Amino acid sequence: MESSAEGTAAALDIECENCGAELVVEAYLKTVECPYCTSHSIVERPPTTGREEPTFGLAFQVEAERARAAVERWLKSRGLFAHSGLKAATLETVRGVVVPAYLYGVVAEADCLASFCEDSAATERYTDSKGRRRSRRRTKTEWRDLSGSYARYVVDVLVTASRGIPNAELEAVEPFDLRGLRRYAPAMLSGWIAEEPSLPREGCRREAHAETIERMGRWLEEFMPGDSHRDLAYECEVRDELIDLVLLPLWVFAARYDPAKPPVRVLLNGQTGAIAGKVPLSPVKIAVAVTLGLSIALAAAFAFLSARGMS
Repeated sequence: MESSAEGTAAALDIECENCGAELVVEAYLKTVECPYCTSHSIVERPPTTGREEPTFGLAFQVEAERARAAVERWLKSRGLFAHSGLKAATLETVRGVVVPAYLYGVVAEADCLASFCEDSAATERYTDSKGRRRSRRRTKTEWRDLSGSYARYVVDVLVTASRGIPNAELEAVEPFDLRGLRRYAPAMLSGWIAEEPSLPREGCRREAHAETIERMGRWLEEFMPGDSHRDLAYECEVRDELIDLVLLPLWVFAARYDPAKPPVRVLLNGQTGAIAGKVPLSPVKIAVAVTLGLSIALAAAFAFLSARGMS
């Protein structure tokens, strides 16, 4: 793979000795700060041959300054129980990273069994205790059994191929607009840190397959007819699997909110601007809220018991 800066120099394949992420950087960079763990312990190693080439890639659409401003606003707007230091957090590192992932496509077919009901309103006439004729509205529920097949072409399952970005973190900033995919070319890496796939293809395929089966369950829940349903059971099979290595644009931030604690990692989708991160909570705020809640509950209970004692 060539360096996009010079067009001739080979890119360096290096490994972070702290978190194990495998990165590709331009040849003139001898050391870099790991965008995933912010460690400076980067170990150079010889390029590994036989690595899978990406098939497609997505370009960055959110520039650095816009990304920084969005993350600063996001940190200030966290919830009531967030650590107070987030409002004044400093962004120590900002990195644009091209992250590898596998794009999975498949035809999924499910045979399912369920029961569904339909509610209907009817007017019921009756005689009350004083012999007067009355009417009232009643809801009649009728349950029916259902069996059948459901098929769907799935084309948008993304599974991380990076040890540095776990799948849960990638999902937190999805979806990506896959209509923007372009055939991979080395120029896509120009100016960015890029990671080689550091997770095995087959393991990623299995994870994507499992996610597809889980999605099928949600789709069937939504597809059920009637007013409600119960006892849904299904068996799903897939065919015509496709899996391609793709490159996804991410901004990775390290936000220092407390001098005595590690920075918080915040991710921003470099295409759509979606933001996610694990927000540190304030033990003091939580303790105050719990104490206040208990005080209110005890006061209400005391008032209730007092009222009963007076009656």
